[in-house]
Parts: sequence; C-alpha cells; structure tokens
Amino acid sequence: MTPEQIAGLGPALTEFLGSFRRCLGERRVMDHFAVYCRGLLSNLRRKSVEPVAVAAGSTVRALQLFLTQRDWNHLRLRDLLQQRVAAEHGPTPGTPRGADDLGVIGLIDETSVAKDGRKTPGVQRQYCGALGKIENCIVTVHLGYHHGDFKTLLDSDLYLPQSWAQDRPRCRDAGIPDDLPYRPKTAIALDQVGHALGNGIHFDWHVFDEGYGKDPSFLFGLDALGQTWIGEVPRNFRCWPTRPQCHSLRKELASKKVYNVVRWSPAFIYQSWQGMTFPRQSVEPTVWDVKAAPVYLVRNGRPTDRTYSLIVAWNRATDEHKYFVSNAPARTDLGLLLRVAFYRADVEYLFRVAKGEVGLSHFEGRRYVGLMRHMILCQLVLLFLAEQTGRINAQIVATTPDPARSPRGEKSTPTPTDCVPTPIEPAYGPTVVGDSDPTPCHDGTDRSQPQLAVCPVA
Repeated sequence: MTPEQIAGLGPALTEFLGSFRRCLGERRVMDHFAVYCRGLLSNLRRKSVEPVAVAAGSTVRALQLFLTQRDWNHLRLRDLLQQRVAAEHGPTPGTPRGADDLGVIGLIDETSVAKDGRKTPGVQRQYCGALGKIENCIVTVHLGYHHGDFKTLLDSDLYLPQSWAQDRPRCRDAGIPDDLPYRPKTAIALDQVGHALGNGIHFDWHVFDEGYGKDPSFLFGLDALGQTWIGEVPRNFRCWPTRPQCHSLRKELASKKVYNVVRWSPAFIYQSWQGMTFPRQSVEPTVWDVKAAPVYLVRNGRPTDRTYSLIVAWNRATDEHKYFVSNAPARTDLGLLLRVAFYRADVEYLFRVAKGEVGLSHFEGRRYVGLMRHMILCQLVLLFLAEQTGRINAQIVATTPDPARSPRGEKSTPTPTDCVPTPIEPAYGPTVVGDSDPTPCHDGTDRSQPQLAVCPVA
C-alpha cells in the first residue's frame, strides 16, 4: 500500500460507517459506534470495551452501555450489511461467467472461544474446536460469503446449549430472550441461509464440513430452500447405492455406510480413479484421486425419491479419504464439484482474521445482546476490510503497465529493473499491526491511540 492509499482509509471508514446511520438513532450512539468500530480496526492487543474506550479517550461505562443497553437496532444493521453485499458484491445479472468463476459460495461453519467462569451467555464445557478438546467455551455459528476474490461474514449467532435453554432463570440473568429456545447448529445455519436469501443474497453453492453434513435433515432443509450444495459427510453417513426393492428390516436391504458403499458397490469398484490437482494459495497443490456415483439418501427410514452424488476423494500422499454428498445436477462436472467443495477452507481464513485482527474472540461480558452486537460489528469491520482490499487491488491493476508490451504495443522483454506493483493478496485485507507483529511501521503515527491499519500485507 502507498501512503496515499493508507491515508484514504480514514475518510473511507467514516463514509462507510455513515451509511449505517439509520440504525443508530441519536448522535452520541453514532459516536460510540464509530469509536467501537475504529477500535476493532486498531492495533490494540485486546479489543474489548475497556481497552478500546481508554485508547479513544472515551469513558468505559459509556461504551459498555452502547454495547448492552443503548437503543439501537443491531439486527437492522445486519440486514443492511447483507443488502449491501447483495447489491454491490454479487454477480452482475446478464454478465457471462468466466471459466474460473464459481459463482457465490455460502460458507457454513462454527467457531468457538474458550471462556472462564459460567456467566458468559452460552458457556459450558463442550467441544472447543479452537483448542481441539472439551473445554469451557462458547460456540457461535456463522454464514460466510465468497465470490471471486471477495470474502466476508454475513451472519453470526450464538449456539445456546440445552443446559442453558432448560434453565430460564439463568438465561434471564444473561439477557437471553424467553422466546430463544435450544436449536441444533444445523437449524441455526438454515435460519441464517433463509434470512440472507430474504435480504437479496443469491447463492450458487453452499459448502460445509461433516459436522453439518452428517445431519440429513440439514441437507433436506437446504433442498427445501432451493439451494445447491456440496458438503463433506462422515464415513458412517448412510445411503443406498441402489434403490431397495421393498421396505424391510433385513440387513441386506438396509442403508449402507458410505465407507462400505465406496469399497463394495459395483458403481465404485468397477470405476477408475480420476486424478485431479487442486492449487492452494500458500502451499503446494494437492492431488486427489476421485470417484463419484449416484446414491439415495435416507429420509425417515426410507430412500429419497431422487438421487444425490456421492464423491470419494483419496489423497495418495497422506492416505486421507474424504466423502462428499451433493444435490447438484448429475451432469455437473466432477472437477467443478470438488473445486467448490475445497473452498470451504475460506471460512477458516475469515475466522482467523476475525479473531486475530478484528477481535471477534475478545468479547468480555455477561449480556446476550452485547455478544450479538459485538459479533455484528466485527462482521461490519470485516466487510469494510474486504471492500477496501478490492478497491486498492483494482487501483493497482489499473495503474500497472503490461511488461509484455512496449509503449507502441510491440512485445518487449521485461528487464530486471522493471518495477511492477503487486496487488494485495486477495485473501487478506489491509492488516492491523498488533504488538506481536514483527513488521515495523515508520509513518510517524501516534501509537498511544488506536490506529486504522497502516501497514501493507507482507
């Protein structure tokens, strides 16, 4: 990034936040909104209320009240965020797609944050993916958005465990509404997809891991919403390679685990492996051997009326097997299906940036509305970063001379002295430098105040 680009981020943020003014109401709430968002973009080590308020010269109590008690519509803000993405970052209707354009991919996943104590809404001992073990934590479900080089989060919700939902006095102490029941994570994800559709978001695909793919009701829920999806399923996911002749409890007519279908079904064993190479951004490409065949899923103990595609991918180098199921039309190219499926890793990048740079995991409080507002404001900041990354990359591309041509349009050979700006890596927005970042910034910035990102991505 050039000094001019860095300087332009401040006014761009002011204009961006101003577009959501209608959700905030009175002026002082708007002021606290700007302080909090700038704090999430700052170089503070912790981005909870107290450090943000102190660094900005605001009072801690005022910012706490903004997050938990002030009257402003955070749900309307989330809706406006989604509508902005639909209007400005979706495919242009009528525009032909390029060979590499996979369309809009919805990224469905969850993340967790370890917490001490028992007062944080939804906290209990449960599997914490961030630590890879059972731990005291909260779990949140998210819907991400991927189109071309643009990535952001669209929605976030707290997973409320059954132990909380059955203890309504505890819920009231945390400000959890009485009408918020226990919902499986798959049901939360379906609600998020339906809400995004209602705000004008169009998805060409949805991808998810086996934690969601293991639940057939989730797959059928996406079907009911008219969505196309491909998701990973566990090896014990059940299906029929051929439609059974009758409904029976006999073992030979029962549904089969996909692990056994791939090993013993004629549709797979008489089929040759197809080798496919999939590039990755920061490491060497991976090679997977792939097979696919139609299967019938299990619905209420009976086979579905239609077939779905069962895909097995085998990495010979690591001997890893992945199993995918998709409702895409049977004529869909197998390579395309796998390319879409492996884009699920993008949501891990979004979580990494949201937690490490924007402060998604830094919430410290005991009120449900405060947690929800914090997550929505983190989504807003992620959207700003994604938009600015796209804007700056477009400027770089527009001003970069083609080294393969001379001024007269004739081909020329680049020399070692040619200096061509390199666009920011699409997967990264303008970075925020923390205390542990080894990259120095020599720009004369006063580090006693929270600063907007001022260093380019390395």
